[in-house]
Amino acid sequence: MDTLAVRDYLLALQARIVAAMEAEDGAPFISDRWVREAGGPLEGEGLSRLLEEGGLLERGGCSFSQVKGKTLPPSATQHRPELAGAPFEAMGVSLVFHPRNPHVPTVHMNVRMLAALPEGREPVTWFGGGMDLTPYYGFEEDAQHFHRVIRDALAPFGDDKYPRFKRWCDEYFFLKHRNEPRGIGGVFFDDFSELAFEGSFAMTRAVGDAFLAAYLPIVQRRRGLPYGEREREFQALRRGRYVEFNLVFDRGTLFGLQSGGRTESILMSMPPIVKWRYNWQPAPGSPEARLYTDFLRPREWADEVAA
Repeated sequence: MDTLAVRDYLLALQARIVAAMEAEDGAPFISDRWVREAGGPLEGEGLSRLLEEGGLLERGGCSFSQVKGKTLPPSATQHRPELAGAPFEAMGVSLVFHPRNPHVPTVHMNVRMLAALPEGREPVTWFGGGMDLTPYYGFEEDAQHFHRVIRDALAPFGDDKYPRFKRWCDEYFFLKHRNEPRGIGGVFFDDFSELAFEGSFAMTRAVGDAFLAAYLPIVQRRRGLPYGEREREFQALRRGRYVEFNLVFDRGTLFGLQSGGRTESILMSMPPIVKWRYNWQPAPGSPEARLYTDFLRPREWADEVAA
């Protein structure tokens, strides 16, 4: 279990993504290094990178953290009850970018490793992560591109990985109380160790390395499209769904809060402007309604033929 190699990769991935987004935005990310001293529920360190009120990003965060804890929280052992109560080490990079222009989708990506350290037994290590896209105004070309890049990145690790992780993503990023998906999906995997440490780490790297190729072409196609108050209003309403999911269902958010993580970094993923309207419905036949009818449903995006 080479945790140093995982750490080095994650820090380099964070630096690469931040540099690319700074070049795209034209504004710098701030850097916030933090340390949790021994004695509390967690000890460790991290580097939070954040951009607010940029030219492209209204708010964007990309964080690295590496922490150790005395007891795995319930969100990490719900599928591994034999590890309940074990000490652990976790590290990862997580990002959420909320663009200002409603025609540019919000995006989330996360890659992580978690090692349980049960006393008197060998460490149990697994990986998790994925990425998903949350558009406000849908474009088939963008959804197809996003999914194809991820599918191709996972192809070397088995033909089953993309379809399996896509289904998992569709099921995971679903707001049960709204009976609707958060966006157009992507891939999601967790508790993954079936390729042993090296193979599982390699697959996780492939997902992280695919992020910029999956997202930046969409940004470049859509960032110049005109918009007004109507589009901003709809964006703020749909961002409300993002907040609901993160606070009610997201395992990463729950893990961080349950384990005593750094609240400011955990909630850095939240959008800056959000609205809720009582019993709001899009006008039939409108571009807003088309998001619901055509995009917020499972589709085999990677297999579709571009128009």
